[in-house]
Parts: sequence; structure tokens; C-alpha cells
Amino acid sequence: MTEKEAKKEIMRRAVDMTATLHVGKDGLKESVFEELRAQLKSNRIVKIKVLPSSESETADIAEALSEATDSVIVDVRGSVLILTDKRTWTSLSQKKF
Repeated sequence: MTEKEAKKEIMRRAVDMTATLHVGKDGLKESVFEELRAQLKSNRIVKIKVLPSSESETADIAEALSEATDSVIVDVRGSVLILTDKRTWTSLSQKKF
């Protein structure tokens, strides 16, 4: 499976998910990083909503979250972003059919 197909598979899984983490006017605090780490560990895929009151751009927030939690940015659309852990990304990207 290529990276494009892996992204498609994760997006298919995430389409019915609701955002479980919200980033608002307080921005990125350590508590947000801790919660994201916990959710990635238990769910492997996390959908995050960036609220309009946030002072940063969604892409910048996605990059900061990805670096701090050692995760992979799957998609950024509007104010919603999807992250997955590296283990899931690697296993889907290297899967052979």
C-alpha cells in the first residue's frame, strides 16, 4: 500500500469520527499535548477541531502537535485536522496486498 492509499484508508476510518480534541484561544499548552498523546495511544487516529478563537493557523497547529507527540499529519482541511501515530502509519504504508 502506498502512502496515498494509507492516507485514503485513514481518512475513510476518520470520516465518521467526531472531533475529540479542541484547540481554542488558550492555544497549545502542555495539557493539550498530554491529552493528544493519551488519545493516540488508545485510539491511534485523532480528529482535532481548531476553533475560530485560536490565534494560530490550522497548519501551524498541526505541525506543532505532530512534532510534540511524534505523530503523522494525515490531513488538514479547514479547521479540522487528523493525526495518527507513527506505528499505524508505518503499518498501513508498508502493507502488501
